[in-house]
Formats: sequence, C-alpha cells, structure tokens
Amino acid sequence: MQARRDLELLTDAAREAGALARRYFEGENKVWNKPDGAGPVSQADLAVDTFLRESLTKARPDYGWLSEETEDSDARQGQDRVFVVDPIDGTRSFLGGSSTWAHSLAVVERGQVTSAVVYLPMRDKLYTAALGAGAQLNGDTLSPGRARDVSGSKVLAAKPSMREDHWPKGVPMMHRSHRPSLAYRLCLVAEGQYDAMFTFRKTWEWDIAAGILILSEAGAKASDRLGGRLLFNNPHPQTEGVVAAGPEIHAGLMEAMGRK
Repeated sequence: MQARRDLELLTDAAREAGALARRYFEGENKVWNKPDGAGPVSQADLAVDTFLRESLTKARPDYGWLSEETEDSDARQGQDRVFVVDPIDGTRSFLGGSSTWAHSLAVVERGQVTSAVVYLPMRDKLYTAALGAGAQLNGDTLSPGRARDVSGSKVLAAKPSMREDHWPKGVPMMHRSHRPSLAYRLCLVAEGQYDAMFTFRKTWEWDIAAGILILSEAGAKASDRLGGRLLFNNPHPQTEGVVAAGPEIHAGLMEAMGRK
C-alpha cells in the first residue's frame, strides 16, 4: 500500500529533520522577518526545508512539493501526489526557546491526505497516520475524547476566534486554551486531550494537512469554518479556517456558529 510506504518515508524524514532542527534550537540561529509582515523566519526553517525537499523529492521524484518556506509554483498542480510540508510549525515558539513546535509532513493525493506525520522533537511526540489505517502517537492508537456537549468542553483556540461576531447564537461556555502550532492542536484533539480546536482565519494548507489526517483517522471530524470539506493542493493553498472535534461536538459548534 503506497500510503504506508509513504508514511515510513515521512517518519524517517521527520526524525532526521528533528535532529537537524535541534542543533539550531540549542545553538546559533540567525533570524529575520519575512516581507509584508508575514512573520519571522530563521536559518533553522530554511535548513529543515532544504533537507526535507531534497530527501523527499529524491525518494519520490514524481511527487509535487508545497512548503511554507519554498516559493510555490504551478508544477504541483499537474502531479497526482504532492508533499505538503511545514518545516517548523510554531516558529515563534521555536525562537522563544519553547518546546511546542513541530515538523508537519503530509502526502496529498488528488486533494486528500493519504499519509501524515507531526513530530515534536523536544517533547518526543511522534504522531502518524495512513489513510484507512488509524492514527498513532509513539505507536499507540489514538482516539478522541467522548464529550458530547459544546458547553463545558475544552477547546484550543486563539482569542480572536471567541469574538461574538463569530457566534450569532452566543459564544458557548467553553474552557479555552492555546498552543502555538496548529498541527499540534489538531493532534491534541486526536488524542483526546482537548475536545475541539478551531480557527476562523484563512489557513495555510501546510499548517493543517498532516494534522487533519491524524485527527480524522483517530475518529474525529474536521471541516472548514463553513462546514465544507477540506481539500488540499489547491491553486491558492489556503482553506477557510478549520473546525475539528469529535462528531457530536463538531455538530454543536456548527450549530452555535449558525451553520445549521
């Protein structure tokens, strides 16, 4: 099965990327700002991106490439399978000396994620999934929480997502927390540490592609903020936000947002 073979490739690459990133994390790392206020980038981001691009595309030369740190091109649109990668998801956390950053690696086939890895080297957490084969954390099977009611649920979201204009039926009484990596937030829902995560801003595909498969293979549900299906390798690689939760909580969130 190609998805399983790809998962092995992604897993090995993520571990090597972790070792490379760790050297920058614990040593010297030059930092500068991207144009147009797009945030910081560092030597580590570019080094990990280069390593992943060269190693993965060498192993699968017929796959396309989409990454936060590589200039995009139309070439990936003509390829059936595409690597979708965030070399370091949570760059600000990485630069601040926190352990909450991740490598997010996915293979997308005709819009659907088929293999995925989210790896947090400093926390020794390796999340993996292949389409139809479930999701694991360090080899143990993942399953989401069993909460059924949005009220009182534990969610991961940034403060802007709690504004009243997003919730025409009133902001539900939820216990909100935050993590800097979108990929990690999705995985925390997949393992049942939180009941849901959501962001209503336009979201880059590389931030969520891997986490979406891990979450869905664990048994949770994800959509864009409008309730639509999440598809990847779009010409403009952004989605209309993301809402991820156990099936009943997801339906409750959609209702509270006036989507049902």
